[in-house]
Amino acid sequence: MAHLAYLGLLPWEGGNWASPKALVWMTLCLAAAFAVDRSNFKTCEQSSFCKRQRSVKPGSSPYRALLESLQLSQDSMKLQLINEVNKVPLLLELVGLQGNMTRIKINELSPLRPRYEVPDVLVRDPPTTWLAVTGRDENSVELSLGDSGHKLILTGKPFRMDLLQGRELVLSVNPRGLLHFEHLRHRKDSFSDKVSSSVGSLWDKIKKLQRYHDPLIAGPTSVGLDFSLPGEGLGGDPYRLYNLDVFQYELYNLMALYGSVPLLLAHNTQRTLGIFWLNAAETWVDISSNTAGKTLFGKMLDYMHGGGETPQTDVRWMSESGIIDVFLLLGPAPSDVFRQYTALTGTQALPPLFAMAYHQSRWNYNDEEDVAAVDEGFDTHDIPCDVIWLDIEHTDGKRYFTWDTNKFPQPRNMLGRLAAKRRKMVSIVDPHIKVDSGYQVHNEIRSRGFYVKTKDGSDYEGWCWPGSAGYPDFTNPEMRTWWASMFSYDQYEASMENLYIWNDMNEPSVFNGPEVTMYKDALHQGGWEHRDVHNLYGLYVQMATAQGLEQRSGGLERPFVLSRAFFAGSQRYGAVWTGDNAAEWDHMKISIPMCLSLALVGISFCGADVGGFFKSPDAELLVRWYQVGAYQPFYRAHAHLDTVRREPWLFGEENKALIRAAIRQRYALLPYWYTTFYHSYRSGQPVMRPLWVEYPDDVTTFSIDDQFLIGNALLVHPVTEQGAQGVQIYLPGKGEVWYDVHSHQKHHIPAYQRGGSIVPRKERVRRSSDCMYHDPYTLYVALSPQGTAEGDLFIDDGHTYNFESKAQYLHRHFSFASNTLTARSADSKGIFESPAWIERVVILGAGKPAAVFLRQPGMAETRLDFQHEPETSVLTLRKPGVNIGANWSISLR
Repeated sequence: MAHLAYLGLLPWEGGNWASPKALVWMTLCLAAAFAVDRSNFKTCEQSSFCKRQRSVKPGSSPYRALLESLQLSQDSMKLQLINEVNKVPLLLELVGLQGNMTRIKINELSPLRPRYEVPDVLVRDPPTTWLAVTGRDENSVELSLGDSGHKLILTGKPFRMDLLQGRELVLSVNPRGLLHFEHLRHRKDSFSDKVSSSVGSLWDKIKKLQRYHDPLIAGPTSVGLDFSLPGEGLGGDPYRLYNLDVFQYELYNLMALYGSVPLLLAHNTQRTLGIFWLNAAETWVDISSNTAGKTLFGKMLDYMHGGGETPQTDVRWMSESGIIDVFLLLGPAPSDVFRQYTALTGTQALPPLFAMAYHQSRWNYNDEEDVAAVDEGFDTHDIPCDVIWLDIEHTDGKRYFTWDTNKFPQPRNMLGRLAAKRRKMVSIVDPHIKVDSGYQVHNEIRSRGFYVKTKDGSDYEGWCWPGSAGYPDFTNPEMRTWWASMFSYDQYEASMENLYIWNDMNEPSVFNGPEVTMYKDALHQGGWEHRDVHNLYGLYVQMATAQGLEQRSGGLERPFVLSRAFFAGSQRYGAVWTGDNAAEWDHMKISIPMCLSLALVGISFCGADVGGFFKSPDAELLVRWYQVGAYQPFYRAHAHLDTVRREPWLFGEENKALIRAAIRQRYALLPYWYTTFYHSYRSGQPVMRPLWVEYPDDVTTFSIDDQFLIGNALLVHPVTEQGAQGVQIYLPGKGEVWYDVHSHQKHHIPAYQRGGSIVPRKERVRRSSDCMYHDPYTLYVALSPQGTAEGDLFIDDGHTYNFESKAQYLHRHFSFASNTLTARSADSKGIFESPAWIERVVILGAGKPAAVFLRQPGMAETRLDFQHEPETSVLTLRKPGVNIGANWSISLR
């Protein structure tokens, strides 16, 4: 059975695709292959809790479910688990959720003090459904899970749970008996002292961890649980989920990186499912594939199905602290799992339109004159651009919310000049605050007690770009409210409506800290240690910043915030990127599976630094990277301060023309991008998606990570090999047809429109997306073999929440059948007026009609001019002239 699994971490173990019959996708995000110092970062063997968890061997579980303690309510079941070695009781809670999901929570029955439970990730308490006991014997209970058709068999000794649909095993919980829950204990516990000592010994062996001795004040508190899935997957070393700033990180490596999403997706030709492990502490995930480790229950199911042993994929989650809180997302289709996960954590925020256009960045544009020259360069060379970015050097000595008055003496005038050209600016605001008594931001945070504390109660300080820095406690809602207020126009000096924000270094990065991050015993609001909340920090920074941009406009404007660190739910607040990559072909190539991975776990707004952050690309690599980036959701060029300047016009006329063409393709397709993002916002479907999402039964697609889909209509296979003269493309879909969206020309981007789709474009490309807002549309109608097609278009003002709060939008549906193209409303609730009109319809795969007629309600039928190209079967209808919001039909006769 073909099997595919994805795990939502940031380092993506790219390239480790298996054969089509056995495939594991770990939703990670890596990128660099040159000089990471691995001695700075822990392996599982050096992580004391991971080592302890992995020392628990299969088949010897001490846990027994006390079936006599079972309590059943309408939507949940509770019972006790007892560790028969140490006699510590746990409480198991199983909750049926609407939408084909199940939640499992395991905590101590009576902990000495509360254990951390992750807040603010779930968008609401998930709505529940009914549970019922449908069978019982002396060692097991059978439960029906709502109307889903699933049943769960809970075995008492040894404790395990098996989820079935009919007679088919879907998933097992604790099948190998690897549940391991370290209970809270008093300090006198000798095991706690022993563990603390061993941790100190391990740290002493790690060179750049400042010989940090983690005191484990609360004692060892790790939790672990295993699952198995029918089907074969990949295995190897454990994956680490722990947000870290890894300088010059490696490709094809399982080390932690900037962000993590603890979601595993598994797919085969029968079903798609997910396991969402809601824990913000350091986490390791083991994945292995075997048949030998099957339990008697699994072998009995094989026998019942009348076959030999089928392989299974074993997954083991291990977290340093907190509780076990896991959601089983039961699909069964890929689109169902996306809806289920985003129903829990939220969908991708609908970005403002400009954010989907092209961004120009560098560490750093030197001064106002440099910014003006770059801005003018785009106009001079006729290359569209929406945003110019400023990195840390624009500030007064790395004091965020300030400007270097020598280099940027009149920032408001600079912003005004950009606004006059309908362009934006993004400035960086990092979450480390320079310790300086003359710096108002620092003084306010300190006086309000908003800094993270050390274990002795003083303000925690570390080293980052400004030198000695404090770290605001973003887990504190009051701190987040204050931070948001700093983006108001009267607080952030010279800020204007066209200034947006970039949060970097928010893992958090601490240059002199263990593993370049914060001490685990640092204290946050409520007395929680940093170890409990670490992976939430970046999410909270982006959350507070986005709230600030909303509040400065009175809640009217949609924010744009780019973040390096992320966690489950980050999609609600903006974009992410793949971090400090390098100008190397492998880095460009791996950006595709990196962003695909993140899209699968809810974070669709992803991109990579075009051209590579480190090192300087040659012209061929730069051109190819602009072409790759043109078909990724977030499109930004960025570079290190030590690299040569690389604005698009600096590599000769031929290369400038190729880069210009790639950027113009992006702008022409902005209506399609915007509509696809709208669908992601509404339904949770990824914007950029691997082929298997649309073709879940085609096992050939399982191993393809160098081509992808944008929405369901465009297939792209960028050229990512040096010197390539062509690429081999797989066009999926039995009986389907695909159309090349470009003429065959040198250095073109292999992109195809799916037969049966209609894609809106704007082909009057101007200096910025805002300048194109009222321009007319062209509809590209790609006919299926049956002569049909459909598509849609979403339009609003492009930047406010009025589409939600006031239903000010148009959602148009287009369909072609029986030689007639029809336009109608796809959502009658939306009301919006736009002067834009349709200037052209291009029908791919069409014969030559005798005549073409336009019909509008209440108006006489009119004849349209057309042109037909028999060699390519392309029919172009000129100037229908109808408003984009009107109902009409065009008939070919």
